[in-house]
Amino acid sequence: MAVVPAVGNRLDWSEIGGGGVQERLRDLIGEWRRDPAATYQTWFLWDERLKNFRSIRRGIGQVVEEIEAGQFGVAYRGSSLETIVHSVAEQRQIFKGADHAFLWKPKLRIPDIYENPANQRAFGRLLHHCSCCSTETEILTGIRTIDQLRIKGLGPAVANLIYFLHPTHVSPFNTAIVNGYNAITGSKVKLGSWEHYLAMRQGILALNARYSDLLSNDLGAIAGFLFDVGSGRYPAPPLDDESLSASGWDARLAEARAEAVKFEKTALQQGETDRTHTEIQAWVRDLGRALGYRVWIASNDRGRQHEGARLSEGCLEHLPPSLANGPGAESIRLIDVLWLEGDADRVAAAFEVEHSTTIYSGVVRMLDLALSGELHIAAGLFLVAPDSRESDVRAQLRRPAFSRIADLNVRYLPYGELERHRASIARFGTGLRALTEISHRVT
Repeated sequence: MAVVPAVGNRLDWSEIGGGGVQERLRDLIGEWRRDPAATYQTWFLWDERLKNFRSIRRGIGQVVEEIEAGQFGVAYRGSSLETIVHSVAEQRQIFKGADHAFLWKPKLRIPDIYENPANQRAFGRLLHHCSCCSTETEILTGIRTIDQLRIKGLGPAVANLIYFLHPTHVSPFNTAIVNGYNAITGSKVKLGSWEHYLAMRQGILALNARYSDLLSNDLGAIAGFLFDVGSGRYPAPPLDDESLSASGWDARLAEARAEAVKFEKTALQQGETDRTHTEIQAWVRDLGRALGYRVWIASNDRGRQHEGARLSEGCLEHLPPSLANGPGAESIRLIDVLWLEGDADRVAAAFEVEHSTTIYSGVVRMLDLALSGELHIAAGLFLVAPDSRESDVRAQLRRPAFSRIADLNVRYLPYGELERHRASIARFGTGLRALTEISHRVT
């Protein structure tokens, strides 16, 4: 049996096991893709995943700016870094616990980027370098440069940030992903080592290339597969044909299939979350049209179904040139719902529906709109969320990362108030006055 080394050159997967082993792995990936509660369907195909890329990238830029200006501070709690890492950690189950590596552990003095200014600046330079570069070689150069500094406690968990900058070159990283990789390949990759991470990355690229028809150029897909294997959702196939019967792998795979049925409830709950989000978008859409506004639905939500029709039915097919070609256009077209003046290209109101995830991404998109030009500076900005989330929204907006929106008129619109009053507002209302009366200013 050939065992994949923890460090070494790019792997030749034809050397690992026999054709039977490779076919079993192909079958396993196929099972994983079809499982409604596995990461492929619950996270990788999740529309909100892509919407969060730009906001996380922008947040990384803010961390860099604060470090370069000497304004980052000496604590993780309340910092712009905490805001970004929390946004990553809320990317469903695969990133759960992403903030553990960045939490300040005073007894161990790690990670040593809070009390050591030189290390903090080096961390900032790495993020800036990766934000600006575009090639695999440049990314690896930045990683190897910071690895040479041996900053205590600052390891491959940083890859979870770099992934959102370069998803085709850098894989996410956590304990379950490492465990899954080791189980699939027979490697002995260790946590906390950039050298081991880079070797694992080579193996991931080789594995991804071999099964490219089932995976994606975005390394989030294969990372999700390894996560589900490493967390015990699926058993890794034996590394040689001889040990197949002794391992009981077929029986364990059958158990995994049965377990998938139990996870249907979780999948249904996540589907219910998506349904609720779409339903609220439809409420806001219909209300805007009733009030005489032209309505834009987020570009990645336009094809969603609501009551047998596309969510974007009857809405704008294209954004006006002032938005489509202006600053922040990539982010603005992802705002959940926009109301535009009937006879002008001015945005009257922007709505972000925040059902259960972090509010960070939605607020960043609103900020891009408000700062995109004089036409939109006076737009009403509404965070639409469950009644119970108002205190959470207010707490989040008090973070330093949101200091730039303090002067904007961001309002909290509870689901309950919208549901109770939307019919009467549609019938008797004009403009935004009624919405401002049932919402609360939070900035």
